[in-house]
Amino acid sequence: MRLLQISDTHNRHNELTNLPEADIIIHCGDFTEQGTEEETLDFLNWFLELPHMHKIFVTGNHDLCLWDAEGIEDLPENIHFLQDRGCEIEGIKFFGLAYNHSEELIPDGIDVLVTHEPPVMILDESSGTHWGNAPLRNKVFEIKPKYHLFGHAHDAFGTEKHDGIVFSNGALLDDNYNMRYNPKVFLLDRK
Repeated sequence: MRLLQISDTHNRHNELTNLPEADIIIHCGDFTEQGTEEETLDFLNWFLELPHMHKIFVTGNHDLCLWDAEGIEDLPENIHFLQDRGCEIEGIKFFGLAYNHSEELIPDGIDVLVTHEPPVMILDESSGTHWGNAPLRNKVFEIKPKYHLFGHAHDAFGTEKHDGIVFSNGALLDDNYNMRYNPKVFLLDRK
């Protein structure tokens, strides 16, 4: 199974033409800039039209109008808004944590954790500041998903492996909001 990760597009999703093929596309939040309903609808219309079989997204700190949403009405079955909830796709267990929500909501036994915030001290430094979340880091090392996908720290784009966990910051814009990075594709074994 091929996973395509993107994050921190801040209303510039329409610039992402010729995205790589994948079974699942995952957006790790900050798809808007001001967090308005209009920006969110523009993103969702774009996201719905993508050719990927399954689509997953979580909120970021800019996506204000969805912070308290428990779901979004009338989304097709292949679109998964993982606001403190999980889904299973072809035997792979995903869980998405809404921005600034408690890491205690993350269950054991997941394969892919999707958050907006990075864990502290792992791909979290941007503009000289570590933006990571310490309790989130502790929880990730406790439950040990195969992948932890996130964004938020724009200049910390990259992938690292620690203790058997692949950590990936998929922010596509740098700190100056230039589209600088390429989306990441991961190969995941089906169960």
